[in-house]
Amino acid sequence: MASLSPLLRSYDQVILDLDGSVWVGDEPTPGAAEAIAALREAGKRIAFVTNDARHAEEDFVTKLWRLGVQASLADVVTAAGATQSLLHDTRPGRTAFVIGTAAMLAHVSDAGLSVLNGTERSAHAEVVVVAGNDDLTYDDLKQAVLALGRGADLVATSRDATYPMPDGLWPGTGAILAAIELASGRTAEIVGKPEPGLFMTALDRLGPGRTLVVGDRLDADVAAAASAGIDAALVLTGGTSKAEAATAMGADGSDRPRPIAVAESLAALVWGS
Repeated sequence: MASLSPLLRSYDQVILDLDGSVWVGDEPTPGAAEAIAALREAGKRIAFVTNDARHAEEDFVTKLWRLGVQASLADVVTAAGATQSLLHDTRPGRTAFVIGTAAMLAHVSDAGLSVLNGTERSAHAEVVVVAGNDDLTYDDLKQAVLALGRGADLVATSRDATYPMPDGLWPGTGAILAAIELASGRTAEIVGKPEPGLFMTALDRLGPGRTLVVGDRLDADVAAAASAGIDAALVLTGGTSKAEAATAMGADGSDRPRPIAVAESLAALVWGS
């Protein structure tokens, strides 16, 4: 197996974004499994992080194994799990209306909240939780906005406007959240990236060492890494184009976070090709 690039050799551990970096849809990015195996063979510690709150952590572990990547539950940090922790710590015993999948409803319930979805009291929930949901309906938006009009808190897993799929970018949680914020005049508390919490949890699990984040989004991965005080590299297999990456790396006088490196893929970053 080829040796690691000089960049990767200089880090002790790597935090890998999943959607757009390790996989797109149900397929791995080119050489991803081999690149991750090479990192581990070189003694690098690895954590996987995602804003995708549509699935349970176990589902991500299963998918990684199916794509040829060994992983355990302890290796995976999700916005859904972080949202559960936040709600458990700050809003136990309250009622909630959840825009999300069955997995997200389970996370909210496990946090100690009473989920009102499907009841006559949905519009009277004390907390509205917004996550990704491929089966979104107008009634979901309506119940959320009615509850917010009555004073409910608004919590969302992310502001990701899109997520990468093989045929292009699909609307993400941020697109759903934008409709709710516009209609309600409220601003959500964000749990996932670009907030630093997911990366801080990953760091707690990895332990001390020089850390590199690898992600595909400037506004989520690179921004969250900067907030957490971690270096970030950008790969072009997901939500960022070559033109956007070139602009981000340019000296335009802005103070926005910049990646320390840009590569065509995770594999190209790992091997320097």
